[in-house]
Amino acid sequence: MSNAKMIQSDVRSVLTLQEMAEIDHELEHIPYKSGAAIDALKIIQAGRGWVSDECLQAIAKYLEMSAEELEGVATFYNLIYRRPVGEKVILFCDSVSCWISGCDSVKQTISDTLGVDYGETTKDNRYTLLPVPCLGACDRAPVMMVGDDLVTHLDDNKINKLFSADKTGDQS
Repeated sequence: MSNAKMIQSDVRSVLTLQEMAEIDHELEHIPYKSGAAIDALKIIQAGRGWVSDECLQAIAKYLEMSAEELEGVATFYNLIYRRPVGEKVILFCDSVSCWISGCDSVKQTISDTLGVDYGETTKDNRYTLLPVPCLGACDRAPVMMVGDDLVTHLDDNKINKLFSADKTGDQS
């Protein structure tokens, strides 16, 4: 078996045909395979929730890069998750604007309410709490993203209401 066929076989045992088709679609627009690295990582994460070592190595082979090069790309972007995360990721802004607006107190309330600190996932696997340097909503600080939803003007009452409503299923 040729080296190229062996690589393809290794990749096919990890990546799905759909994932490879999506990566191929991105490659149509990029002159160098390595230029699709971030898109390939995002494709895998979209379907699996995170990028495992096995997936990272398969993507690297598929894009004809070293696993180390791709790891550098993956770890540069803070929204590529290299460990499993909860159903919803809480991106908590800890920028200067949010800090001045009291984000430390709000973060403590989140930690107390959910029982997690930065980088941890709740026992029920619902939430992972991660710090981010800025969410671009400084005029509404402190802020966080819960999944795809931006939550602004955070205070302890808003945190308690958000997470108590979530526990009861009431999203009002």
